[in-house]
Amino acid sequence: MGDKPRGAALPDLRHLLQTEPGLKQYEGDFRRRYRLFAERLSQLEEAEGDFDHFTQSYQSLGARRQPNNGLLFTEWAPGAKGLFLTGDFNGWEKLSHPFTRKEHGKWELYLPPKRDRSPPVLHKSKLKVRNDEYLFRISPWARYVTKRLDSVTYDWIHWDPLHPYLVLHPRPPKQRSLRIYEAHVGIASSEEKIASYQSFTLNLLPRIKHLGYNCIQLMAIMEHAYYASFGYQVTSFFAASSRFGTPEDLKKLVDTAHSLGLTVLLDVVHSHASSNTDDGINQFDGTDSCFFHPGPRGNHSDWGSRIFDYSSWEVSRFLLSNLRWWMEEYRFDGFRFDGVTSMLYHHHGVGMSFSGSYSDYFGMHINEDALIHLMLSNHLLHTLYPECITIAEDVSGMPGLCRPIAAGGLGFDYRLAMAIPDKWIQILKERRDEEWDMADIVYTLTNRRRGERSIAYAESHDQALVGDKSLAFWLMDQEMYTNMSALMPMTVVIDRGIQLHKMIRLLTHSLGGEGYLNFMGNEFGHPEWLDFPRKGNSESYRYARRQYNLVDMQHLRYQQLNAFDRDMNHAEDKHGWLASAPVRCNELRTGTTVHGCACLTRADFVWHLLYP
Repeated sequence: MGDKPRGAALPDLRHLLQTEPGLKQYEGDFRRRYRLFAERLSQLEEAEGDFDHFTQSYQSLGARRQPNNGLLFTEWAPGAKGLFLTGDFNGWEKLSHPFTRKEHGKWELYLPPKRDRSPPVLHKSKLKVRNDEYLFRISPWARYVTKRLDSVTYDWIHWDPLHPYLVLHPRPPKQRSLRIYEAHVGIASSEEKIASYQSFTLNLLPRIKHLGYNCIQLMAIMEHAYYASFGYQVTSFFAASSRFGTPEDLKKLVDTAHSLGLTVLLDVVHSHASSNTDDGINQFDGTDSCFFHPGPRGNHSDWGSRIFDYSSWEVSRFLLSNLRWWMEEYRFDGFRFDGVTSMLYHHHGVGMSFSGSYSDYFGMHINEDALIHLMLSNHLLHTLYPECITIAEDVSGMPGLCRPIAAGGLGFDYRLAMAIPDKWIQILKERRDEEWDMADIVYTLTNRRRGERSIAYAESHDQALVGDKSLAFWLMDQEMYTNMSALMPMTVVIDRGIQLHKMIRLLTHSLGGEGYLNFMGNEFGHPEWLDFPRKGNSESYRYARRQYNLVDMQHLRYQQLNAFDRDMNHAEDKHGWLASAPVRCNELRTGTTVHGCACLTRADFVWHLLYP
């Protein structure tokens, strides 16, 4: 862990403005953003003692066991008229245990230990917070929630094991280059069921290591009531999803990954929250303004979710402490921040094309409160955890997003190169083989902001969802079901599909960024889409899985794709092209007779591309 975050150096904008001279007219905007960040940081430090203490508020809010085994409950519910605790411990008596109102919208309740000095609430006991309007709520700071089979809502479970998991392995050193395996624990099985943390640890971690990936990005870990949301409708921010197992199971997963030298990132969702009230944080105090903007501004029109009020002191406490919680309690190594575009703009990116004009990134449509919050998040993580990695999912191309705060940026390490998968899908949908334009492809692969690092990917979970197709399915379609056996003659469709699948991934891996990402199963050309159980498919798990059994069958050609992916990763590990200088294009020609001819250099390689 690094030094405590105190203050911030004045921004040095020289490199930013030299790299992108067009930003010179917006120098005042960069300095204004930095000033607002520095002021907010100073205010937090003065009022809370220090920023370090403020961002560990999970130690002072929610349920905490005291040295004498008593339990202290503290909640922020500024709109509540009364607050009560009920649960297994008091036979679900509704009014027997009232909270006491404190300053600044806080409420507190102390439960002394039992006569035998044991805790008053047993491990795995159910709890509920009840306010004056007889609304039952789960604490926003709940660390474990579960759902009964006969229920549609989750229960708050007091998690206080007698023998918590003990960490055995240190975090791995920061990777020279990132080769990310994007994974969802629940679908990490060939069986039609929800897989577990334990099975992922036992079966997937060795596979990921063997394939040459050095980083895992875990999706859908933060608890979400709706499984089909892919984890992006979070209901309990401090709880690891119980549908995959216990908190201790997840801790073991991360620790085991560390023992294999694998970095583990959490897909964190701070851009919005589920609109659920019974088992979410929405209307926790009975009002629509607790944690969120009141009225229409607090609702995301496309996602049907709630938008945080990032100007709120207590929202900053909640979200920044949430990052600390996952770093400290579960020992994640960093985060992929979901929905950053939605945070940065009041329009949330809805209906926007983002032409690339600098005017897209400055003006009254910028949500400065959210922007400052992201700067605070990165300042916190990179100061306390110098090895921490942060990745932004932003489709807009915000300048400075992935520059250090001291250099005028927002502090992210990487941004996702989201134009690349769209380009590959567009080509496969709209162009015949002989119409591929190498200049267009090279431009898309290499078009990124100088001085800011990108994570390239040919496809992610977005392309795997029902309604879209994976690259393999675009290339080979129905023949994947009948002609992937090596015991049969190879058809033209399968031959072409396998070769182009390899080429697309190699070009993306080597030329598209300073890191690379693959969604689980796509390394071997998984043949089907993802469709989570829902009413529309009769709650079926048939497509909510990854069929790793296919790549383990010796006679199927999925093994060829899997082996190529493995060799590609190991070649990068040896030669380090992701960590090398950006691609240099030595020659690029297009025309009516030659649709693609390019000569590019990177690391120890010369890439000579001729197509068709």
